[in-house]
Amino acid sequence: MGFLDILLGRTRPAQPDLDRLFGLPSAAVTLEAAAGFTPTGTGAVCFASVEGQAFAEAHREVQALLDADAGRTGPPVEVARDEYGYSWLVSRRAPDDLPALVSDLHAVNSALEGSGFGPQLLCSVAGFETGPAAAGEQRLGLVYLYKRGTFYPFAPVPGGNQRRDNALELQVKAALADDLRIEQDLSRWFPIWGAPGL
Repeated sequence: MGFLDILLGRTRPAQPDLDRLFGLPSAAVTLEAAAGFTPTGTGAVCFASVEGQAFAEAHREVQALLDADAGRTGPPVEVARDEYGYSWLVSRRAPDDLPALVSDLHAVNSALEGSGFGPQLLCSVAGFETGPAAAGEQRLGLVYLYKRGTFYPFAPVPGGNQRRDNALELQVKAALADDLRIEQDLSRWFPIWGAPGL
């Protein structure tokens, strides 16, 4: 950053640090103790939709990378598209195997970044819930913002009416302040309606 950038108030954007994803397993222990949430075993990487041979090759590379692992509950990585036009690469693991899910998310992000799709990467999310599939169970996503290198909680209100539980999100923010680098700018806590696993 140069002197002119300092005078004009320009800042260099934060560089992504994918290794921060490895903080999720310890944060999950804190989250369960503080709010009763446990992992769902579902995680996903969101990116602006891209098409073409280069992306198909990157997707095959991710599939091959994760294919050798037999501990998953579904295909290595599924591709999903939400109603807003964003694409998601989804990984599913046993709920008690969060470290393996985090490794999957890291591998998917790294493979896409290495294939030149870094600018299209938006976020990664790991899903949590408040217990067995019961009526009114609360879902929560811990969202990693790729371009900011920070996390934030996203808690949709059960029922699918696109409302958030802001009080719960702030409670989780406070509980995880020592475990994860939390995004302090609340305007960047974007809703991820339709995210896989939520």
